[in-house]
Amino acid sequence: MDDVDRLVAAWQHERPDLDVSPMHVLSRVTRLALHLDRARKKAFADHGLEPSEFDVLSALRRAGSPYQLSPGQLVQETLVTSGTMTNRVDRLVGKGLVDRLPDPADRRGVQVRLSASGKIAVDGALDALLSHEHALLVDLSPADASSLADALRTLSHRFDR
Repeated sequence: MDDVDRLVAAWQHERPDLDVSPMHVLSRVTRLALHLDRARKKAFADHGLEPSEFDVLSALRRAGSPYQLSPGQLVQETLVTSGTMTNRVDRLVGKGLVDRLPDPADRRGVQVRLSASGKIAVDGALDALLSHEHALLVDLSPADASSLADALRTLSHRFDR
């Protein structure tokens, strides 16, 4: 038995009138999310980044050379508001990790480009993150990890639409 089994058993005892079976899955997902969040924060902090900064830098890095996107594209990639994105880009410009450039297609617009320092930071943070994530999955066989990914994909589909 693990902590979630004990929690579910206690609820079943106290509230036998309820079907608490979703807790077997979702309480574990919640607890794993906390552990993943801690691992992400550590991996990023070791490279001088906050998780929100990594999200922006990684969106730019994934875009491919020249590693630049409009603020609107960054908003879509990171699922934050435009005001939040402006603040994040301001911080990253201040740290020398991104540059704001005029948009050649729109005189009023800007493009955000990953700087050389930003590329080094995001690549290092990604390496550290993947090291932590591989360690978290060490007890799963590749087949089990694939099955779990499939099941979680099915669960998250309704939110991705």
